[in-house]
Amino acid sequence: MDKSSEYLLTNYNGELLEVKSLPTLPSVLEEMNQLLHNPDISPEQVADLLVKDQVLSSKLLKVVNSPIYNFPGKISSMQHALVLLGFNVVHGLLLSTSIFENLPPGMNKLWDHSMAVSLAAAEIARTLNFKDPGEFAVAGLLHDIGKVVIEDQLPEAANEIRTLVKNEDLTMRQAEEKVLGFSHEKINGWLANAWRLPPVLAEGITYHHCPPEATTYPLQAACVQLGDFLARVFQQGSGGDNQAPEVCPQTFKVLGINKKNLITILDRVGEKFSEVSGYFL
Repeated sequence: MDKSSEYLLTNYNGELLEVKSLPTLPSVLEEMNQLLHNPDISPEQVADLLVKDQVLSSKLLKVVNSPIYNFPGKISSMQHALVLLGFNVVHGLLLSTSIFENLPPGMNKLWDHSMAVSLAAAEIARTLNFKDPGEFAVAGLLHDIGKVVIEDQLPEAANEIRTLVKNEDLTMRQAEEKVLGFSHEKINGWLANAWRLPPVLAEGITYHHCPPEATTYPLQAACVQLGDFLARVFQQGSGGDNQAPEVCPQTFKVLGINKKNLITILDRVGEKFSEVSGYFL
């Protein structure tokens, strides 16, 4: 393993974040990572593996049956979820529920925010008739995992970041850059590489603050950026600061958004937020 994949290139107080210090994943996810690299794997085989972890499976099914995916009937089995959503989406959902399971004190609203971004990204994708809105939803759900890693692995830095956000009215990204020299989306990219996430999810979470830099999947990154903006405007959960992130002009161009479909997106996302109020508490 080369230096760039083993470490984040910038350190905090001389302490490097190493792959071995990543949040521990349940064994079922480690096994799933291996299975998904087998081109002949079947939904039945993956489902048989996932049901071994009843807690994780039940949490995933709750998300799958939420208004985010809007299926007309109840999804009651892992195999059914895999057939409807595909391996990439289910894999991403399992990662997110595992990572967010034990959020540190003070970050409880980050899950609500992430769910809201997930919902918004999926609704934007549906409105614009993009394929596989579930993949957009998962990218939205995972877009802030780097913040969880900072809190978990670098608590002193996390405390300094929160102080800067509060005292200097900075965004989380600005405070992270000031304290660490990098922001949470750099950690997202590092995690995506370490966990071998599919490129469609990796780019969506790595470039959600600068979609034009996504070389292959700019749509996913742009949907997440706009979804993040709308979640904050509608005050859904908390991303750690009280400011709505800037939406770069290229995002609207990448998505093909005009005045008419922007109004439709705002209406539909607002309605969805009303539907899920209190659902994930």
